[in-house]
Amino acid sequence: MTQKPALSEQPEAIGHRLKSIFGGSIGNLVEWYDWYVYSAFSLYFAGSFFPKGSETAQLLNTAGIFAIGFLMRPIGGWVMGVYADRKGRKAALTLSVLLMSAGSLLIAIVPGYQRIGIAAPVILVLARIIQGLSVGGEYGTSATYLSEMATKKHRGFYSSFQYVTLIMGQLLALGVLVLLQRYFLSQQQLHSWGWRIPFGIGAVLAVSAMYLRRNLLETESFNKVNQGNPNRGTMKALMEHPKAVMMVIGLTMGGTVAFYTFSTYMQKFLVNTSGFSKNDATLISTLTLLVFMLVQPLFGLLSDKIGRKPLLITFGILGSVATIPIMTALSKTHQLWPAFGLIMLALLITSLYTSINAVVKAELFPVNVRALGVGFPYAIAVSVFGGSAEYLALLFKDEGHADWFYWYVTACIGISLIVYASMNDTKKYSRMEED
Repeated sequence: MTQKPALSEQPEAIGHRLKSIFGGSIGNLVEWYDWYVYSAFSLYFAGSFFPKGSETAQLLNTAGIFAIGFLMRPIGGWVMGVYADRKGRKAALTLSVLLMSAGSLLIAIVPGYQRIGIAAPVILVLARIIQGLSVGGEYGTSATYLSEMATKKHRGFYSSFQYVTLIMGQLLALGVLVLLQRYFLSQQQLHSWGWRIPFGIGAVLAVSAMYLRRNLLETESFNKVNQGNPNRGTMKALMEHPKAVMMVIGLTMGGTVAFYTFSTYMQKFLVNTSGFSKNDATLISTLTLLVFMLVQPLFGLLSDKIGRKPLLITFGILGSVATIPIMTALSKTHQLWPAFGLIMLALLITSLYTSINAVVKAELFPVNVRALGVGFPYAIAVSVFGGSAEYLALLFKDEGHADWFYWYVTACIGISLIVYASMNDTKKYSRMEED
């Protein structure tokens, strides 16, 4: 007699799960598009918000505001994590995309420094604070949502789509830039007013994503276990898991520095250090990110077969050994395809972390503090290490010691390697099985 499949594996349940994962992922895409548009277009709007000076000085100012947005992420991770653990993953996902839309709209319409003076960068800071709160809450909630929606057998694969859509959002931002650069606007128009277009697009897309998220299903884990639990979504409950909290910070440190170095900062590195044109730098960044996006599910699937820990350790070893040679060679490279190859190598190594980092963190916490446990300590690590990566790189460059940053990235990955080697494999010891 053929055994009837479990309820969670029946075709109807699988269809609902895939629909929810798709809906959550699309919202994640829009969120990260809005976040990365700032970085992709900072080469063009830096002069609109700050007094004229050297290009590096203006980029330092915009990178500083980029870092301020990151500093708000722990607050966002805390507030939205509490909200997600108390009111549900769906409600928190909807609120986060609403905040992102508001921030993008504000940047799209604010006048420049020449018209309103110091108020221009002040409003820009305010907009990035709003977006920092949004994206700080987005990561933990979406990581929790995708991990809880997936089955145990395919948890690594499905949760990897968080970074697929994250990178897709970044690619969409770069794609808009490429289209405007090559087909619609001149360099003068982009610097003057064209940079506002992508922020307007982001505001509209975010409203659409908010509508989509309102129709998501809540996860079974939250509905069955979390509701009615008075000890959910509190800092007191989170502090009952100090080892898991410190582990999230430690395992994130090297991965987030590597990710922001070889993704968002590379466009500026190619222009400011390697001497590429802005158009060529954008093209190289777009091509490398496209491949980077496509390999995420492959590594996620691999982690479902062999575990999470082997991938993390391999990232730690290769990242510690290869970062300095890759960045040194890249600084002396002036041809498109060699530059593509070097960045692609770095991103493939980084994929060993990015593809599974969401599920690893979700598997460390029980359901009553999972969104808070994933989002809050992660946001602390990203704000301190990821958000400052571009600023430190430009600062070292401005001081004439660009290579110091290469050593900094290597050191951060090396510290995380120690954490990877000492932790249990969360695939085998997952708190999600308690759900």
